[in-house]
Amino acid sequence: MSEAQTHAGTEVPTQHEAEPTAFGLTAPAFIALAMIVVIAILVWKKVPGAIGRALDNKIKLIRDQLAEAESLRKEAEALKAEYEAKAKSADKDREALLERAKHEADEIVAKAKTDAEALIERRTRMAEDKIAAEERSAVEQLRAAAADAATKAAAKLIAERHDPMTDEKIVNQAIGEIASR
Repeated sequence: MSEAQTHAGTEVPTQHEAEPTAFGLTAPAFIALAMIVVIAILVWKKVPGAIGRALDNKIKLIRDQLAEAESLRKEAEALKAEYEAKAKSADKDREALLERAKHEADEIVAKAKTDAEALIERRTRMAEDKIAAEERSAVEQLRAAAADAATKAAAKLIAERHDPMTDEKIVNQAIGEIASR
């Protein structure tokens, strides 16, 4: 172990070797110089301004989209309010329609009840009239039968009690009464 010491099986150099250089610049200096050149080119080509304008345009576009979204939200809220008002109005109209329908149904039921009562009364009256007509007819038939029976009985009695002279007298008397009327 002359120049290098061995430590746990690895050789560690004891002397420092010189770093490579290009144009007298080491690697870190060369990288720094390259970055300065790139930044200078970017500034010379006005890239930061272009980036700023692009960002400003993007910001403006986003603000316009936000304004449009806000406008659409307000419009949607207005439509929602309008439809809620229409829904409430429709509920009121529905309730009024139901109330009117109930009222009309009550009127129809009342009219039907009145009409049914009138029909019952009319039919009752018709039935009573038919019964009265049948009674009158029966009374007339009974009177006719009684008159017929009385006529036959009277004729029989007259025939038994009167002779032709009495008959002639009665007939003349009847003719005289009829002529005096």
